[in-house]
Amino acid sequence: MAAAFPLAAATKTSSNAVAARDLWVEPPTLKSIGVEWRIDGDNNRNAKVEVQYRAKGQSDWRPALPLVRSQGERVGNLVPPRANFHPDPNRYTNPNMFAGSIFDLEPDTGYQVRLRLTDPDGVRGTATRTVEVRTRPEPVPAAGGKVYHVYPIDWTGPKEEPAFTGLMDAYYEGSASSDFQGTYPARVKPGDVLMVHAGVYESDRVNYLNGLPKPGYKALSTLFDGTYYLTASGTAERPIVIKAAGDGEVIFDGAGAQTFFNLMAANYNYFEGITFRNANLVFLLGLKNIAGASGFTLKHSRLENIGRGVQDDWSGSKNFYIADNVFIGRHDQQKMMGWRGAEWEKLPGFPEKLGGPDGSEYAIKLYGQGHVVAHNYVAHWHDGIDVATYGDPDADENGLEKRDRVPVSIDFYGNDIYNMGDNCIEADGGAHNIRVFDNRCFNSISGALSATPLLGGPVYFFRNLVYNTTTEGVMKVGTAANVLVLQNTFVGEVRMDAPNQTVINNLVLGVNRKAPLMRINSYSNYSVAEHNAYRFNPEAPHAYEWDTPALDIGMDWTKPTEKRKFKSLAEVQAAVGQERGSIQVDYQDLVRASSPVREDVQRLYKPEDYDFSPAPGSALIDAGKLLPTINDGYLGKAPDIGAFEAGAAPKQYGPRGMQTGKQ
Repeated sequence: MAAAFPLAAATKTSSNAVAARDLWVEPPTLKSIGVEWRIDGDNNRNAKVEVQYRAKGQSDWRPALPLVRSQGERVGNLVPPRANFHPDPNRYTNPNMFAGSIFDLEPDTGYQVRLRLTDPDGVRGTATRTVEVRTRPEPVPAAGGKVYHVYPIDWTGPKEEPAFTGLMDAYYEGSASSDFQGTYPARVKPGDVLMVHAGVYESDRVNYLNGLPKPGYKALSTLFDGTYYLTASGTAERPIVIKAAGDGEVIFDGAGAQTFFNLMAANYNYFEGITFRNANLVFLLGLKNIAGASGFTLKHSRLENIGRGVQDDWSGSKNFYIADNVFIGRHDQQKMMGWRGAEWEKLPGFPEKLGGPDGSEYAIKLYGQGHVVAHNYVAHWHDGIDVATYGDPDADENGLEKRDRVPVSIDFYGNDIYNMGDNCIEADGGAHNIRVFDNRCFNSISGALSATPLLGGPVYFFRNLVYNTTTEGVMKVGTAANVLVLQNTFVGEVRMDAPNQTVINNLVLGVNRKAPLMRINSYSNYSVAEHNAYRFNPEAPHAYEWDTPALDIGMDWTKPTEKRKFKSLAEVQAAVGQERGSIQVDYQDLVRASSPVREDVQRLYKPEDYDFSPAPGSALIDAGKLLPTINDGYLGKAPDIGAFEAGAAPKQYGPRGMQTGKQ
């Protein structure tokens, strides 16, 4: 496929003045707004876009982070493929544009956003734009719809009418486990509620059952493959709701089905309060270039003994809300296991299982626009929460991104992730305004937070806590551009390889005594690192690397970067002008923290044993830089460094308002 934005198009003018083109507000989420502003010119890259916002009806404007500049950064296919490795599928070049996000907004609230484009070389076109946008509300059942009551086969108590045995009999105008299985039209309409009563719903998918269900005769209409094919659509305001009735636990047992619920033709279907178990894939929501759904909601539910939780690889998917759920994979709950590396190869049980009855690949993987994955507990998987690695974004006949199909405006926040054989969160495959914030990741192996690849950016990683990343460090960043790492607490080494990186207000504490702590590699000199706090590794040959082209060059893709190694922050500051305001600290600067034992790679550490807040008198306190919408609520003279502000209320990780039953 042609490049989404060919380099020739991105540099078609030689002017250093900037020309304003079209401004696009991406689909908003509950807490964030993302914008993209295309431009021409500004070849010397000194234009800027300042951002202000206010809730509709308020008089005072508040500052947000400035938009992030892109122009010509290449993603993928930069070097010949590695030996014995698949070819790089990405051939993407960043357009000439600004993009960025406003964070920590209120749901279902109208906002005005004002953007001001400036350039010392001059601005052509409208330099100041003001747009109005409303954040999304949390999906909830609508009032006034019909209510249908669903009961298990062995229900013996009184029933509320209209009553049906099994989900399919209520969702459709009838059900059968025979030739008639697919003949019935949908009964449910937008706004209807299927109230599912307590019990186990396990369908016989093996035997031909030409009759009504009864005890011992599980004719619940999933003949042959065990799949619930749901095809009716609700709307954003009036979803079709499948919800536990509240009279006891509701369990859907897949009896080993490959795909349990196929919703690729069902928009705005809503599930709440249900346990799903014993299937390889629970929810199939979309497949690349085939079909997919929008508006899927999953709340306050539990998924266990499964291989995948939610799968969506369709570029047209919009506005998922997956929140306050528990996803328990099949991996060993007592120790970690990896899938590659010398440390793991010698251990019993190697390699980690992804498929089969003992394997679990990922809890959530999705693609599209406007998705929210928030406050879930995810444990014992290969990957936790991912953007699908789809390839280059869908493009039109001119090679330009299809705006309704590019993966943008995706929020992952408040999630509690534990014991991953690979990554906790992957932004891989996302394009613009991917936002990963306020998550906790304990015990992962191959880079807890990943952006490999990241198509264009920006991707924001902020206020996350990562502890015990065993053998491959905290960040996995490569074939990416415009990666912003802000206000995080990381216990483990960091290595990032991408043009245009921003690293501010992070606390990074070393674990591997003999390894460099920070390694930054970039084909551009548009990166910034400042006001960070480091605990360097005492036996490492050097502490820090900053590898870029010659410092008087903006970007250079034609030759390897210059290798620069430093033993101290003072050397970094003097040689490359980075890490101004940064400091050195140690574990004693935190209330209760210590290094994981790197030699014991299989050990699982418990979050409740640690407190990563700054200790009284710590050098972290008031040492950070003000970052609007990231740390506005600081308590002292200035923001603290790291994910936690001294004296602030504890963060809420994982499900809100329910018992997680963590394992």
